[in-house]
Amino acid sequence: MSAWLWIIATLLAVAALGWVFRAGGRWVTGNAPRFRDMSYGEAFGFALAAAALAGGTWLYLQPGAVFFRWAVQGFVIFAVAAYLFRELGRLIGTEGTRKLFRQMPLTAAFGILVILVYSFVAIFAGQISLRTVIIVAVVGMILTEIVRRNTGDAAATGFGGLVFAVNLVFVVMYLVGPIAPHGQEQVFELANVVAGGDPALGGNPDFPLGTDQIGRDILSRLIFGAQNTVGIAFVTTLLAFFLGGTLGLLAATLGGWLDQLLSRGVDVLMAIPSLIFALLLMTIAAVWAPQTGIPLTYFMIVIIAVIDSTRVFRLARAVGINIVVMDYIEAAKLRGEGLGYLVFREILPNATAPLLAEFGLRFCFVFLTIAALSFLGVGIQPPLADWGTMVRDLAAFINYAQFAPMAAVTPLLAAGAIALLTVGVNFVVDWMLQKSSGLKE
Repeated sequence: MSAWLWIIATLLAVAALGWVFRAGGRWVTGNAPRFRDMSYGEAFGFALAAAALAGGTWLYLQPGAVFFRWAVQGFVIFAVAAYLFRELGRLIGTEGTRKLFRQMPLTAAFGILVILVYSFVAIFAGQISLRTVIIVAVVGMILTEIVRRNTGDAAATGFGGLVFAVNLVFVVMYLVGPIAPHGQEQVFELANVVAGGDPALGGNPDFPLGTDQIGRDILSRLIFGAQNTVGIAFVTTLLAFFLGGTLGLLAATLGGWLDQLLSRGVDVLMAIPSLIFALLLMTIAAVWAPQTGIPLTYFMIVIIAVIDSTRVFRLARAVGINIVVMDYIEAAKLRGEGLGYLVFREILPNATAPLLAEFGLRFCFVFLTIAALSFLGVGIQPPLADWGTMVRDLAAFINYAQFAPMAAVTPLLAAGAIALLTVGVNFVVDWMLQKSSGLKE
């Protein structure tokens, strides 16, 4: 029987199961409202979910479904970790943070946990310096004093506790050392070591995730990839928001010829597909970089930031235009307030919620763009570790998935790291949009 016949037969069986489920429910419960008012589409959905659960259970028990079992186990582990993290947040922290965790859905807790783990790995992948620890402590003291002056002693106490916890983590990690067992540039004699650490299968206990084609430790490069990929994406997103947000709010506030000039320029840039445009500019920058002595990564940050700032400009201008017509803006203008006061004290505080949500989405797009450019060979350059480059370099191992699953897992680790962060950030952004828009579940 062909695949299409199997699909049609399965759908017909699920359709029949949905009809039986609804009819049986009405008969067993004496035509209770829950089943009496149930539409056939809803009954079909229940039947489809039951069939998917049964099929997933059957596939999980099959000997050859190694990757599916890993995916299910990973899903369960992440769900349990997110639940425990949310429960911990409801017990520990200030009253405001505990209330936040009580209102938080499990998906948002998962996203915040993923962001925290990635941030921790990115910051402490290599050995941090004593100067970094001192700078973090000084900045924390300054921020605590700012919070105390603006919000009072109660909020400053809670914020001070958070600052103390962060400083304690930095001090401990300074004493413990880097997370990565080896350097991202370090090359060993053992190349193409299989993940798992089993010598009988071609592994090595010293390299739990194996080594690549030239003998670099994949675990160390995966950890440093978080530092490089996530760190560069965060800096690029900040630069894009500085450019697009500033120009967008200025265009909304001043209007006139400046608004028209900036808007038409943004229209021209947005008419070009962003990835193709970035690839073209990166190809040109690859020629300029050796001549100017500027690393290609710096060109990449500026190029992606400028391209993505056009999207930020559109949002900032749209939000700003809706705010500048408010009565309190007109009152501030009549008082003689300057441009800086209008932008930073009146418009920006009221535009924070949509801009923060857009920051999360824009970070995902920038992160994926950097990974795509690195996969194509024009992004983050060796010897720096990058997840996109790792997927490209290790893609050949996927051919051994049917015979040696542990050998095929190495490219999937970098791809999974990219997908996990993208999903986690989107969960948090969805929650922020729900809170800022006032929508209920």
